[in-house]
Amino acid sequence: MILVCGEALIDLVPVVAEGEPLAYAPRTGGSPYNVALGLGRLGVPVGFFGRISRDPFGQQLRDRLIAEGVDCRLLREGDELTALAVVHLPPGQEPVYAFYGDAAADAALAEADLPTAEDLDAGVTALHFGSISLIREPGASAYERLMAREAGHRVISLDPNVRPGLIGDLVPYRTRLEGWTALVDVVKVSQADLAWLYPDRPPIEAAMRWLAGGPSLVVMTRGSGGAVGIAARATVEVPGTEVVVRDTVGAGDSFMSGLLGFLELHGLLSRSALASLDEGDIRESLVFANRAASLTCTRSGAEPPTRAEMDDRSAPVRRP
Repeated sequence: MILVCGEALIDLVPVVAEGEPLAYAPRTGGSPYNVALGLGRLGVPVGFFGRISRDPFGQQLRDRLIAEGVDCRLLREGDELTALAVVHLPPGQEPVYAFYGDAAADAALAEADLPTAEDLDAGVTALHFGSISLIREPGASAYERLMAREAGHRVISLDPNVRPGLIGDLVPYRTRLEGWTALVDVVKVSQADLAWLYPDRPPIEAAMRWLAGGPSLVVMTRGSGGAVGIAARATVEVPGTEVVVRDTVGAGDSFMSGLLGFLELHGLLSRSALASLDEGDIRESLVFANRAASLTCTRSGAEPPTRAEMDDRSAPVRRP
């Protein structure tokens, strides 16, 4: 089982009806939460570890995890409110997020909430971390401790999903992030994130330096430009898939769940297998992940595809 660790929150997504003022609809969200849902929809054994509120939004978050087949035994609860992320969709640009709830339930995760080694047992083969759960304290330090404790014992994957508006000072965050990349086996990062993190360095060069520091696989996504997978044996580029875009909310998360899902479904999500990935393995995993992200872009909000949709080659991905 893959255990996804991180925040669960509510996205307020804009809804525009002709003749009506702008309104916002609440949708379940949070990058790790979306990755867990995506894995569940692909039929991959998955659990979620994080802290949610006992308020109605928290119940909505829990109910959806259960409905998608995600194991919730390690889910923690608190009386704090659920964090909100207001999504802005500038035409032709990536979504912009404004986060509300510094003292919300997801960020209040404490070290005492961490699963024990016995909780994880032999059934948990991989842990995934990422996004704002690694920024907002005290939860960030608790997740970091879990990552460090399990590194070397299980596969660790990371998607930093950088949010500059929450980070503040770049230099200490970058130093901390580089400490995480040295612990993990798989990293997914966007080209835009690398450009922000290393403004004086080409993004592909920064990705290669991360690979030299520890991971077996570094994947750099390029939005509509596809993705690059970098491993010891090969560097592979795959093009993007042209789609009729509804919005791109959750596309990166669907790519991450597609990548992890492919590796798990093909027996490649072990430390030994990742260290031996060849060009074909990398290419097939990127194509699969790209398709998952593309299908998500054809619908509103973070709605990852099911395994049946991934297998249905007649699904409307390409432009007519």
